[in-house]
Amino acid sequence: MTVSLPLVLILGFFAWGAIKFLGVRPWIVVLIALFGFWLSHTFLAPAIESGTRSGVGVVNGSHD
Repeated sequence: MTVSLPLVLILGFFAWGAIKFLGVRPWIVVLIALFGFWLSHTFLAPAIESGTRSGVGVVNGSHD
C-alpha cells in the first residue's frame, strides 16, 4: 500500500508535536524553517537533494 502525503504536511505535524509536547517555542520552529529555505539556495542544495532522494528510496524499498 502506497500513501502519498506532502512533505510540508508531515513536517507541520512534527512541528506541532514539538511545540505541543516538547515545549519548543514557535519562533524556533519558524527560524529552523527559514534556515532551511536559505540553505536550499546555497551550494549544498544538490547534496541535500541527493541525500533526501536516497533516503526516500531506502524507505520506499526502491533504492537504486
